[in-house]
Amino acid sequence: MDLTLESARKQFPVLKKCLYANTATSGLLYEDLLEWRQEHDLDFLFGGGDMKMASMGILGETKEALAGFFNCDRESVALVPNFSIGWNFLFEGLDKKSKILLLETDYPSVNWPVEDRGFECHYVKISNTLEEAIFDVVREKKIDVLVLSVVQWATGLFITLDFFKKLKMAYPDLLIVADGTQFCGMYGLDFGESGIDVLGASGYKWMLGGYGNGFFLFSETAVERFRLKSVGCGSVNGDPTKRNGIPFKKQLEPGHLDSFNFGSLKFSIAFLERIGIEKITAHNQKIAQLAKEGFSDLGILNDITQKRNKHSTIFNLKLNDAQFQALLEKEISCAQRAGGVRFSFHFYNTIEDIELVLRTLNQTLRMK
Repeated sequence: MDLTLESARKQFPVLKKCLYANTATSGLLYEDLLEWRQEHDLDFLFGGGDMKMASMGILGETKEALAGFFNCDRESVALVPNFSIGWNFLFEGLDKKSKILLLETDYPSVNWPVEDRGFECHYVKISNTLEEAIFDVVREKKIDVLVLSVVQWATGLFITLDFFKKLKMAYPDLLIVADGTQFCGMYGLDFGESGIDVLGASGYKWMLGGYGNGFFLFSETAVERFRLKSVGCGSVNGDPTKRNGIPFKKQLEPGHLDSFNFGSLKFSIAFLERIGIEKITAHNQKIAQLAKEGFSDLGILNDITQKRNKHSTIFNLKLNDAQFQALLEKEISCAQRAGGVRFSFHFYNTIEDIELVLRTLNQTLRMK
C-alpha cells in the first residue's frame, strides 16, 4: 500500500516534540520499523541460533532491495557494517601509484583512509566553481581517481549527478569513487547511469535504516581496478572450499553481517519505495529551494551555497553559540558544524517547518 508524505510523517513520534532539522546527524526511527525490529528480536529470543541462521536470507534480500532502489545489478552490491570500514577495505586494494584528487575539508572518513595509505594526493578547494576546478586538476595533474562526497557533510554542497556523467565522458579512464552517506535517500539515484564507479554509504541517515549497516555499489571498471585484500570466513559464506574463488563483493564482506541491522535497512528501503523516491526527491528539492531563499534573505547563508544553482537539503548558517542555544530552547533540533549551525531537512519536514524556522531565525538574529 502506497504512502502519502502526510501519512508517512505520522510514523515519527519525535516530530511531535520538536522540529527535527538534523537528519545529517541521524535519521529517525519510525513506528513500523520499531515493530519489525521488536518482532525480529523476539524471534531471536525464543529461537536462538537456529533463528539467526534461518534469517540469513535477509542479507540477499537486502542486496536485491538495494539493487532495485539504485538501479544496478545485485552482483554489484556489497554489504558492510558501516561506510568507514568498507572505505578502508577498498583503498587498501588500490594501486599505490594512483594519483588521487580529494576535496579540501571533505568528511574525515573520506579523506583520511586515502591520505594515510601513501597515495599521491592532490586537492581542490571547495568553492562555488568546484566542478570547473575538478576538471582543471584532473586534466593538469593527470588524475587517476577522483574521491569525494556527493553532498558535503558540513555545508550541504551538492555535486550534481550530471557533473559525474560529463566528467566520465571527458575522462573515461578516470575512476570516480564517491561517498553517498549524506545523499542516498535524500534524492533519487540511478547508479547505472550516474558515471560513478564506486558509491558507498552508511544507512542510518537519509535511508532511515538505523545503525550498523552500510553498502557499496560498484561498476565493472571498479572490479578491474581494485585488488582487495580483506578476506574472512564470511567471504565464502562459511565454506572453506570456495577460498580460491572469492568474488570482488565478498572481499568487502569478510565477517558476520547482522540480520537485525540489514533487515532494518531492507525494511526502510521498502518504506521509502512506498512513499516513492520521485515524490521524496521532488519534495526535498522544493523545501531546499524555499529554505535557501529564506536563509539568503536573512543574510546568514553560507557564502558558497549562496552562489550555487543546485543544492541539497543541508545548510550551514552563520549563527553564534547564543543563537544556537536559542534555537534548541525553541525545540528546533540542529547541530553546530564547521563554525556555523547546520540545518538538514528530509521528507518528514514540511513547508510549514521551513516557515517556522525562518520566523524563529528572524527573531533569534536580534540577539547579540
